[in-house]
Order: sequence, then C-alpha cells, then structure tokens
Amino acid sequence: MLVRWLVARLVHSTRAMRFKADEPDRANPEAYILPPEAPLIPGLPARLFAPRTGMLRALRHRNYRLFWTGNFISNLGTWMYQVALGWLVLELTNSPLRLGVVGFAQYAPALIFSLPAGVLADRVNRRKFLLGTHSAMLLATLTLAVLVTLGIITYKEILAVAFLLGTAQALNAPSYHAMVQDTSSKEDVLNAVAMNSIQYNISRFLGPAIAGILVSTIGLAICFYINSFSFLAPIVTLSLLHYQAGVQASEGSVLERLGEGFGYIWRHRHILLLVSLVIMVSLFGLPYLIFLPVFARDILGVGARGLGYMVSASGVGALLGALVLASWPPERRRGPLVLSAALLFFAGVLLLALSQNFYLSLGALLVVGGAMVCSVATVNSLIQTLVPDAVRGRVLSMHTMAFLGFSPLGSLLVGFWADAWGTPRALATSAAIPLLVVALLTLAVPNLRRLH
Repeated sequence: MLVRWLVARLVHSTRAMRFKADEPDRANPEAYILPPEAPLIPGLPARLFAPRTGMLRALRHRNYRLFWTGNFISNLGTWMYQVALGWLVLELTNSPLRLGVVGFAQYAPALIFSLPAGVLADRVNRRKFLLGTHSAMLLATLTLAVLVTLGIITYKEILAVAFLLGTAQALNAPSYHAMVQDTSSKEDVLNAVAMNSIQYNISRFLGPAIAGILVSTIGLAICFYINSFSFLAPIVTLSLLHYQAGVQASEGSVLERLGEGFGYIWRHRHILLLVSLVIMVSLFGLPYLIFLPVFARDILGVGARGLGYMVSASGVGALLGALVLASWPPERRRGPLVLSAALLFFAGVLLLALSQNFYLSLGALLVVGGAMVCSVATVNSLIQTLVPDAVRGRVLSMHTMAFLGFSPLGSLLVGFWADAWGTPRALATSAAIPLLVVALLTLAVPNLRRLH
C-alpha cells in the first residue's frame, strides 16, 4: 500500500502542486511539501504524517518521496545480488576464506575512497554526482550478469566486479547520506534517516526471500539482471528532483579538507566515540552476513532458499529496529539506545554462531538486524543534526568509512579464523570480543549514556 501510494505520487511529481502557485519556486523544496489536507495513504491515519510528530512525516517532502522511492527499488535489487553472489562464490570455490576475500574486495574501497568522497560531497552538485555513480553501478552489475549467463564467469572476474561495484558505492555513500537532509529539512532529518533505514530494510526483507526462490528455481543470472536494471530507478528519480546545490566547502587541497573533518571529530569527542563504536560493529559484527551461505549449506542444511529466509529474517529485524527509531520520542536520550543496541547486536551474532537450529538462527538474525539499525542509524542521525553543514559530508564520510570500510578487514580476519577453526568458532570469537568491550565502555564512560 505504501509503495503504491508513492508510485502514484511520482506520477504527479512532475506537475505543479495544486496547493501552490502554478509554477512554484523550483529552488525551494519547501514549495513541494504536502499540506495537512492533502490525500494521504488510504487506510493510514493522518497523524502518521503530522509535522514534528508523525512517524512518516518526512514523506511530506516531494524531493524526499522521490529519493526514498528510487533508492527502495535499487536496494531490492542489491539484496537479491548479495544472496546470489554469495551462493555463486560458494559453488565455484567451496571455500569460506574465498567468500571472505570477495567481501573484502567489495567493501575495501570504502576504506580507501570514503574520505575523499566526503570532500567531494561538500564540493560538488550531489545530485549530478549520484547520477554518475548509479550509472557506473548499473554497468558493473550488468557485466556480471552477462558473464554468468554465458557461463564464463571465474573467481577473478567476480573479484574484479566486486571491487568496481564497491568503489562506486564508496564514492556514492557520503553524497547519498548528505542528500537525506537536502531532500527533506533540518526539522525532519531524524525522521528522514529513520525512513531511509525503513526502506533499506524492507528491501532487505523482500529481496533475499525473492532471490532465494529465484536461485533455487530459475538460476543465479536473473538476480544479477534484476539488480542491474534496478539502478534505473534512482537515476530516474534523481533526474526529477527540484534540487539546488547547498553551500559548498571552501577551495583547498583534499588533505586540507580532510584535516578539517578529522579536526572537527577530534575536538568533539562524543562524535569520535560514536564513530569508534560503528568501527567495532563493522569490524567484528558485520562479517556474519558474508558467512551466512556457509551456515545455510554446511551447518543448518537449508540450501539457497533457506539462505534467502535467513537474510530476510535479518531484514525483518532491521525493519522493526527502524520503526523503533522512527517513533523514538525526541525528548528521550539516544545514548542508552546506541549502547544497548550494540550490546544486543553482538549478543545476537554470538547466538547465531553457536546455534545449530534453523529457527533459533532465524530468531538470532531478527535480533541482529534490529539492533544493528538502532545503533548505527542512531549514530548517523546524531551526526546529521549535530554537525554543521560545511563539514557534514566529510564527517558522514568517516561514518561511512567506519561502517563499510572496516567490514572487509573483518571479513578477511574471520575468513582466516574460519579456515583454521571452522566458521562457527570464528564468528563466535569475533562477536565475544566487542561484546566485552562495549559492556566495559557502557560502565566506564558515563558521557556515552548521556548523549541526546
């Protein structure tokens, strides 16, 4: 129902809105906010869209509706790709270590390019830049789909495509996150971050389940084709935005601009601690997703369809976590939410590593998905609101580097451990270490608990 309503809004988005002048100011996004009397989603109460209090209030902004919808469709394809890629690598190599290396190739570019991409996000027209990165991702995934169809795909080619796609995603991420506020407003940015997480995790629930069915019935290639063409959605919706570039950072070398970003984080230690927490989630926790094919095939014996259900369970939990974040009262502190969610996340990964029951594993993945969103997305929302516009792109790039850039290092680390000890013991070790560290931080650093 929500998607159908948004598609209907897209049909009308190129026309002048009835509640404004025939030709509203295209440079002013506020000219495209739905008023209280505008028709909302049938069957849902109007209070969900109410300014300041509505759980779906960011969708009142036309630009944000376009941005949200395009990325939702693209993310559906991306999660189908993730399931198919893991299964393809396992079929070709039968090696958990090589599965970890593919994860490294896909996410290592975030460690290299996220910070320079943050400088670009503060300098360039973000919409035009995102159009370029989405076009590059379309070409990379289409190449992979054709190679799989022809039956000439090799492990080296998978690594090359994964690295190219990861590079485009790393360059894309800071501008993408900065556009959340650009397409909504400062007043609604917390809700917009939560709504962005909701669309991402709806796709994380639907995409893997669809992919698991398609892989087991039709084959792998169809998932790669769907992912490729899904990038057309953000390309089209970005083209429809009434967008004016904001204030850009002053000129200077990349190193000087990065120095300003690092200096800001160093002077504001609460931001530094939050970014450090995200690094732990990425380095020690996120590798669980890379090794789910091993659990599905070798430990639980549920095959490709079961793998789709496992990734979807994580997505359902993440969706629930995003709903918690969207409805979090603005007067309540968010520090306790960040810390308790991080503890739950690592505890859930530990339970997954120790489980040999499919349904218990699904329950653990529900907890893991919800807790990860509540911790990482809350950190993102705090950065969006607390950091000045002039350095927002660079600080968000450090959040991106922390979340995505350290994940490939974790994939390699857990991959080596899995090769030596077995995947369950390796993942259990990687979860137990940060679980203890976050527990100690919660007790020893009261300032973290007071963050609001």
